Amino acid sequence: MSRSIAAAARGPMLCTTTTVAFGVGLGPERNALMHSDRQARDVVARRDEENVPARDTTDESLRTERNKTDVEMAGSLGTLADTADDVIAEARNKADEVLSDARDAEDRKLAKAGSPGVGAQVLLGDERAREDDALTTERSEADVAAADERARRRAAFANLLAYERQDTDLRLEIERAHADRALTSREDTLAMVSHDLRGLLSGISMSAGQLKQIAKTVDPTAQVSRYAELIERFGARMNRLIGDLIDIASIDAGKLSVVRQRHDVALLVGDSLETFEPAAAAHGIEVQCQIGSNIPSVEFDEERILQVLTNLVGNALKFTEKGGQVSLRVEARDRDVLFSVADTGRGIPGDRLEKIFERFFQSDSKGRRGLGLGLHIAKSVVEAHGGKIWAESKLGRGSTFFFTLPLAAKR
Repeated sequence: MSRSIAAAARGPMLCTTTTVAFGVGLGPERNALMHSDRQARDVVARRDEENVPARDTTDESLRTERNKTDVEMAGSLGTLADTADDVIAEARNKADEVLSDARDAEDRKLAKAGSPGVGAQVLLGDERAREDDALTTERSEADVAAADERARRRAAFANLLAYERQDTDLRLEIERAHADRALTSREDTLAMVSHDLRGLLSGISMSAGQLKQIAKTVDPTAQVSRYAELIERFGARMNRLIGDLIDIASIDAGKLSVVRQRHDVALLVGDSLETFEPAAAAHGIEVQCQIGSNIPSVEFDEERILQVLTNLVGNALKFTEKGGQVSLRVEARDRDVLFSVADTGRGIPGDRLEKIFERFFQSDSKGRRGLGLGLHIAKSVVEAHGGKIWAESKLGRGSTFFFTLPLAAKR
């Protein structure tokens, strides 16, 4: 057995296993995996190339439709204005005719009563001239006021139309940004899942190949057990990866399943710590547990909250150096039970602390450890129970993750 293969057999060193697997000669399996990965990247690349022209076409269509609307609205407003002017002109003509008829009737009455003197005729003419001037002035002022009102309405309509279009453009940009993020998220998932699954499958294929060779030896029992354990470990990691993806799909669809029942918090904590005792001992990390007295009954989905604790404790061990310490505490408060998982690792920078619960976020920028889905799923699970989750950290002194679960209703 080579040194690299032996190292891979001793522990979950995925990088070492993957490197060896690609050097062992997996043949058709490796070629199929690489071909599948290339196909996925080609599909994404073609989608990106096709996406820009499609959006350009949409933008051009939108501009064309808006130009048509502007022309039609300008014509409609002009037609309305012309119609209004015609109505006003017709009304004024009728009013002028009525006034003229009234004056003619008055003149006929004066003629029958006897021809008025020159002075009276002059006074009557002056009075009518003043009436005509007043009417002309009133109509002129009305025309100016109507023109101003039309200008104000045109400006208000133009401003409203511009606002509506800006709002439409903003909404379109937001929708495109959401679509881009969704596509990018899908692409990131595809790339990372392809990488991880390919590495795990390579490890399984390599181990299976070694089992074939070992089966030919005189006493294969010990080595068979070692590689069987390795295959089991890889299979478990693949199962967790697939489980995380299923949870993310459920979260996105708003269908994350949570079945609440009354459970003993102490037993839950014991189960979670028991899982990590071998790993903690192997890395020389001390694990402490403190459970407050008189912890009241809590209703929660045992598997889901165990999933949260497993993620938090696992992360704490992952980022704690040899000789460090991981502490799990549970205490009752007025309306909820507070869980906390603390470590003595290197801590999380403040500018990254607010982002750690985001999907695909990696707190360690130097190297990827998993898909970055665990804390996002943990947050969704806790919130589905009506609780809260948050983190506090100081560089060089470690981090503490907290989450709460509401107390069970009294019966």
